[in-house]
Amino acid sequence: MRARTTRITLAAIPLTLLALTACGGNTEGTAADKPANPSAQGSGQTVKVAGSDLGDILVDQDGRTLYAFTKDKAGTSNCDADCIAVWPALTGSTKVAAGPGTDTKLLATAASAGGAVQARYGEWPLYYYVGDASPGDVNGQGLDGEWFVLGADGKLVRES
Repeated sequence: MRARTTRITLAAIPLTLLALTACGGNTEGTAADKPANPSAQGSGQTVKVAGSDLGDILVDQDGRTLYAFTKDKAGTSNCDADCIAVWPALTGSTKVAAGPGTDTKLLATAASAGGAVQARYGEWPLYYYVGDASPGDVNGQGLDGEWFVLGADGKLVRES
């Protein structure tokens, strides 16, 4: 009986290690690399302008509102992993396109962790808000006095 128990225990060790490895995943990636929903990252991202209750604001190709974080400086994101979990960055694996109503001179990208590029408009890196359930939602507007939608001119829209 003891020999059988030993064989079962030894056979279980590789399975346990396999399960632990699968749970651990890739530790090089961060929450910043993983958007809150699948359409936050892609190779064909477009930034465009759409009308809203706040005026004409920046949205993505699906009409999802884009935000700026006032703690970002000189085009550099200061949104850490906890922040990115709530405010996923607009990233793509290639260049982000300027859609209708945008100023092509203001749209740029910067390298982010994981090899993706984060879209910037003027001096502002662009983010989504996970609390926006549908295209056109602006539930992140003015949150904590730090998150605001952007107008087509690249300026923060501070009204609520």
